[in-house]
Amino acid sequence: MSDLAARLRQLRTQSGQASRPTPARPTLAPDVLEVIRRRARMQGAVPQKNTACDRFVPGVEIEPGLFLTEALMDWGRPAPLIDTAFARWTEPVPHRRLLHIDTETTGLAGGTGTRAWMIGAADWLADGRFRIRQLTITAIGAEAAMLRTFATWLAPDTVLVSYNGKCYDAPLLATRYRLARLENPLVGLGHLDLLHPVRRHWKGVWANCRLATAERELLGVVREDDLPGAEAPAAWLSYLRGGSAVNLRRVLAHNQQDLKSLAGVLLHMAQLPPICKAV
Repeated sequence: MSDLAARLRQLRTQSGQASRPTPARPTLAPDVLEVIRRRARMQGAVPQKNTACDRFVPGVEIEPGLFLTEALMDWGRPAPLIDTAFARWTEPVPHRRLLHIDTETTGLAGGTGTRAWMIGAADWLADGRFRIRQLTITAIGAEAAMLRTFATWLAPDTVLVSYNGKCYDAPLLATRYRLARLENPLVGLGHLDLLHPVRRHWKGVWANCRLATAERELLGVVREDDLPGAEAPAAWLSYLRGGSAVNLRRVLAHNQQDLKSLAGVLLHMAQLPPICKAV
């Protein structure tokens, strides 16, 4: 048998058909092979979920970690003098002296372990527009700068307007000023706490006397997509840990509405008939 016949026999398959010799593959250049490998990796890669985090905090960073937002609007158009007999004050107060305040904090327990991370303040300007300013800290070390900035918004004749601020906001801020070794600018200021006159007038009439209830009953305000105040601490702490700023912005909106409602409730109560003021 010739060498050729032996070779053909070796190439026969089980079916009896002769197998065709596999042609030699051409050798590709290394750079071409690398391009092919990269393309294969890109095509075969599993799409990754976009983990880019929304870290946008509104306002201007006036100090490292301290943001200021300011908004002007038509809201209330108060008379030059606000009748405060509803709060059992003997004299009216010029609206220019009023400063509505509301804080967002790390909890409701109070004490030295609770800090304010947002201070909102609102007043009426000389042209009648309502100005809302908010200070937000995005770093714990910015707290002292926030406290110093807020102090510049107060004058010796400022009258604070709050909702339960005498029992919560003012004592909390006093503690934070003391711990920061700063003079407390709230000492000696007049303070209209609207919670107490609201309770005197509508306790037992409404289900409760929370600000959300007062704004709904007196102003017709119904909040939509509002972040409850109880969730504000988690929104800030999550941001500090690298989380999204979405809920942080919702707290800003919540705080802004609180300030508007404070002014609205104040003006509503200032217009109550005299018989109700004597209750």
